[in-house]
Amino acid sequence: MSWQLDVIAKHGLDREEGIRIEPLELAATPAAQLALQAGRVDLIVSDWLWVSRQRAEGGDLTFIPFSSAIGALIVPAASPIRDVAGLAGQRLGIAGSAIDKSWLVLRLYARAQHGLDLDAQVRKSFGAPPLLSQELAAERLDAVLTYWPFAAKLEAHGMRRLLSVGDALAALGIIGDLPLTGYVVSARWAMENQRALDGFVGATREANAILAASDTEWERIAPLTGAADTAELIKLRDAYRAGIPRHWGPAEQESAARLYQLLAEIGGTLLVGTSRVLAPGTFLDGVRY
Repeated sequence: MSWQLDVIAKHGLDREEGIRIEPLELAATPAAQLALQAGRVDLIVSDWLWVSRQRAEGGDLTFIPFSSAIGALIVPAASPIRDVAGLAGQRLGIAGSAIDKSWLVLRLYARAQHGLDLDAQVRKSFGAPPLLSQELAAERLDAVLTYWPFAAKLEAHGMRRLLSVGDALAALGIIGDLPLTGYVVSARWAMENQRALDGFVGATREANAILAASDTEWERIAPLTGAADTAELIKLRDAYRAGIPRHWGPAEQESAARLYQLLAEIGGTLLVGTSRVLAPGTFLDGVRY
């Protein structure tokens, strides 16, 4: 999101919408979630699983889609692993925790497509994406399931994508480019500040249009991306563009509800709390997309 905010600031897109965006840097996702719940910020980026859980527990948060970019399963170019079934007995690095969405989706995919209990059949290592990338390069891991920016950088340097999480979702009957991350706000705040929220969404959509069309803009923001070279920047650019939501409507929301039930089944209460169905109001209606 920092790349998008930089484009907004550079081109004055917030001023054109009659709003002022004031970014606040926070340490990590939990800190941002706490800041939103405490009223320190008006809006954060998170996922609709968390939003639904908060609503089921009495909260009033709601979700606006931002990106369908999520992650991929990466192996060395010369790896003998050719499909997910080939992960059995291998050393797999997993970005995040045991209830990370990508890991749960991969487990569902392995079970549905190969009859494989991946959780029991691989030698798992959970960790931070940069460390996992180093371990894969040093051949101390056989594969990594990692977030999309790190997957893009690994591919830029010759690693091979075995499976994208989007492809895994599609194989499960879920829309493959379903937005999983988005902007999260209080529903009450959204109702009381409809004009400001519309302005914010409009500015972000215009920023995405610039990022989708302009290679020059990517060259300008290259330092923000952490790209070490042109190859990494191109992969990051292409992955970001592929994740820009093209549509959000009833079909996507229905697909999200089906995915929620699948993830609730495999992730349990640690992931979703006590609610096994997507909470009403999780997705904000009436936003200018």
